[in-house]
Amino acid sequence: MTRLILIFHLIVTSTAYVSASEIPTDSWPVSWSEPAKTASELNLTVFRQAPSLKARVESGELPPLAKRLPNDPVVLEPFDRIGQYGGTARVFHSDSLWSINSTEPFMTIDAAAGQILPNVVKRWEYSDDSKVLTMYLRRGVKWSDGSDLTADDFVFLHQHMMLNKEITPVPYPPWRDMKSIKLDDYSFRFEFEKPSPLFINTLGQLSDFFIIPSRFMRQFHADFTDREKLIERAREAGYISWMAYFNSILRWQRNDPPLAPTISAYQLTHKTPTTEYYVRNPYYWKVDTEGNQLPYIDAVRADIIESAEVMAAKAATGQVDFAGFPTRTQDFPLYKLGEKSAGITTLQWSRMTGSDIVIMPNFTIEDDRLRKLYWDSRFRKALSLAINRDEMNNIIYFGRGVPRQVTVNPSSVYFEPEFARAYADYHPERARELLTDMGVVDLDGDGLRNYPDGDELVLTVEFLDSEGPKAISMELVIAYWREVGLDMRLKLVDPALQQSRATGNLMQMTVWHADRTSDILFPIEPFWFVPMHLGWEEAHWNLWVTWFRSDGEEGEQPPDEIIQLREWWDEMILTPNPARRIELGKNILRSNAENLWSIGTVGLGPQPIVVSKRLKNVPTQGYWGWDNRFAMTYHPATWYLEQ
Repeated sequence: MTRLILIFHLIVTSTAYVSASEIPTDSWPVSWSEPAKTASELNLTVFRQAPSLKARVESGELPPLAKRLPNDPVVLEPFDRIGQYGGTARVFHSDSLWSINSTEPFMTIDAAAGQILPNVVKRWEYSDDSKVLTMYLRRGVKWSDGSDLTADDFVFLHQHMMLNKEITPVPYPPWRDMKSIKLDDYSFRFEFEKPSPLFINTLGQLSDFFIIPSRFMRQFHADFTDREKLIERAREAGYISWMAYFNSILRWQRNDPPLAPTISAYQLTHKTPTTEYYVRNPYYWKVDTEGNQLPYIDAVRADIIESAEVMAAKAATGQVDFAGFPTRTQDFPLYKLGEKSAGITTLQWSRMTGSDIVIMPNFTIEDDRLRKLYWDSRFRKALSLAINRDEMNNIIYFGRGVPRQVTVNPSSVYFEPEFARAYADYHPERARELLTDMGVVDLDGDGLRNYPDGDELVLTVEFLDSEGPKAISMELVIAYWREVGLDMRLKLVDPALQQSRATGNLMQMTVWHADRTSDILFPIEPFWFVPMHLGWEEAHWNLWVTWFRSDGEEGEQPPDEIIQLREWWDEMILTPNPARRIELGKNILRSNAENLWSIGTVGLGPQPIVVSKRLKNVPTQGYWGWDNRFAMTYHPATWYLEQ
């Protein structure tokens, strides 16, 4: 054990670590677990703005605060105290989106990451058959350019993006099979061909991507402007199509304006190759419990850095105010040492990953011999039994993770302990026996196993080292597999290569992290357990996914066991019966426990959150992951810089 790890153990031995299923709900304000109240409900009648906006109002550039806020703004309770206005927060570019400038979806998620709460949409209702979902918007919410947010901004996404074959050549179900209908400026409904009781989960977790500033974006969309002139504008701006131009503006991919307005706390103004610059949204529609318009912080400067080592060093030496997205578990000792002189505090939040590593053999790889190897459950079980999860937990997580298989989190209604324990013990001798039973033995005396026909057996695991300790984890896993005679190689790839090779069915095996293991996302996106998604996270059954999506016209028909998985999930997302939904979900998870369609290592680990001592109102405990959108549920608009 290195000196740094020893120091870390000495520092945190007496500090209680709470796993992802055990954070007490009283760790946050009670209001964070309830629908947010509005000013009228709290008898708030006086509102104040940031001093930095005063000159813009006096010059006529901005209207008075009363005309920028809704008539009845949403009220957020700060974690600790009412904040101070002012200052520029320093973060890394990944945290500019996922942390300090968190998104504003249709609905939001409570602090315990277990339920959907109102946000932009103040209420919703399903029809009795779950085929119609009606949404009612808050009135008076404005985009950062001062225009009103209306039902048009919601139906635009569906009608002019999801169903536009130029922008979306293959519409993603269920958007393809539903209708969106504007009822009036502040209400609309979705109509589904089949019952969709879980569509609300999608809207609660991901729907900020579905809210489009339609009046602004129409000038860049061929449905609303002259196509030839738009194509010419796109070419002059350096884009190959009007669709690429449209998306670059909408998703803030450009270095300079035009950039789409936002309803989030901060608006991107411009960026250079090394830095992104954000300023407060003067039309932000939330206030604190004393009527102060949020956010407290005036601006955000985000450094664009790709090197994990450089980001770790900068975070540990106090050069950013918040770091969560790029921080790594194995760097805890570095951050703890930085507390002594760098003016930082290292918090331990709980990662919402069922396993930090999801190992996925590609069952539909074009190599027939490799397919046969992977499809033999003895091979997958041997891979799992050869992994020393307890040792990984001690080396990488300082003993504070949970050795387990890929499954949902313990707090889930779908969880069963045996799902997490399946083939998760360290039994290298049993792994060797299984491989030998398959005929995968060392035939040439070099200590490494061969295919049964004698050919060399070399497998490559390609992966993107992002979000969690993937590289160090896989280095250990490869070493464990080599101990049982398997010649496995690691290949790090960049995001573009991960995207192209994963979706192109070219990877022999890949790795991601098992997010989507909460009750919000598992039922609608069981990525690791059911073939239902084509994306860069996965690469273990692309041709089967294509077959399901095309109703059997493309791809490849899966084996019966896989068809059963899909049938369970298809029924799961349609049934209005919660008990039946839980039964079906457990069937899916039990199948993974028995068959290891994907393999896990250690999950529910600690996530280092590095906070400068001048940044206040950041919760001391929290969940961290895609399922609750990282810091979104902890209201970064209420964080402030102590002046």
